[in-house]
Amino acid sequence: MHKNFVRLVAVFVVVLAGVGPAMAVTPGQTHAMTQESCSFPFTATDATGTDVTVDAEVESVVALQPSAAQTMWEIGAEEKVTGMPVNDYTSDLAGAESRENIVAEDQFTVNVEKVVALDPDFVLAPNIVPDDTVSKLRDAGLTVYKFESAASIEAVYEKTLLTGKLVGACGGAQERVDAMKAQVDTIEQATEDEDKPRVLYLTGGFTAGNGTFIHSLIERAGGQNVAAEAGISGYAQISDEVVAEYDPEFIVVDTGVPEPRIPEKEPYTNTTAVKEGNVVVLEANELNQPAPRIVNPLTQMAKAFHPEAYAAANITETETTAQQTEMTDGTTSGTTTDATATTSTDGPGFGITAALLALVCAALVALRRT
Repeated sequence: MHKNFVRLVAVFVVVLAGVGPAMAVTPGQTHAMTQESCSFPFTATDATGTDVTVDAEVESVVALQPSAAQTMWEIGAEEKVTGMPVNDYTSDLAGAESRENIVAEDQFTVNVEKVVALDPDFVLAPNIVPDDTVSKLRDAGLTVYKFESAASIEAVYEKTLLTGKLVGACGGAQERVDAMKAQVDTIEQATEDEDKPRVLYLTGGFTAGNGTFIHSLIERAGGQNVAAEAGISGYAQISDEVVAEYDPEFIVVDTGVPEPRIPEKEPYTNTTAVKEGNVVVLEANELNQPAPRIVNPLTQMAKAFHPEAYAAANITETETTAQQTEMTDGTTSGTTTDATATTSTDGPGFGITAALLALVCAALVALRRT
């Protein structure tokens, strides 16, 4: 099948899913296409080996870490959240400041007494929460689910869907995962035939090698992780000799590290990345949280590593959207959706008419025959 046709098919799939690349569920939005009702009672075994049962849809939820809070916002269930960390790590969640701050004075660990005082129906505990904290909350009579570690985008999909089932937001969770999958598919198809540039991730003097989430993101964005190529595993320091030898073409940093994020010395100043200005700065709260907004930094890297291939894929999508508008109302629209937007809280409605579906299918058949 011709490559351009494959890309067009991928574009139509994105449109039929009702979302554009890197687009999330708008809080409170009606989920018209893929509404899925949750079923209760629902039981799942958590990371502590405990079978956690939810008897009926919960009304109040405490998220013990920012990633759990972000997930609640992204699946349209933020109104259920009564307590969460209220700090720099959740400052990008609209309305977060109105929730009870459940972190201790160190701004990281959980204040068990505050959580118990809220008396929530359910508590979401990401894997970083100590088992001892989970036990204390359970001893106080609260229902707590502790998640496994999410070490891949696929694991984030699963975690998002499971959160929806636990809190009664199955439709919103499914739509968010569908949007994530569509965006990841678009990125992979746009970059699959492209040469992979050498990429180095830096954060406070450390890099990310084999077996890290960052490594998997660099690869899926169409890059070659020089730390992994140098035999580095996990998060470790990288020597000047390795940087000089591999000469990264791109350096990726995040906003969680204060300036200067790249050492202002050799060999960094002599790298292709610095000489050509190929420094990609990613939002730390999106990059470092195993939650739905992880597709935003992935998209940003793909656009930086392969600007022409990514732009071509999105030009095709924009043209397709305009063609659909003309087919449905007989006019040519002068406004198209910006498919390169990376914000994750705004977007059009998710509905699509049966007539438009039929027209899209007909268009695909016609394209296949050409």
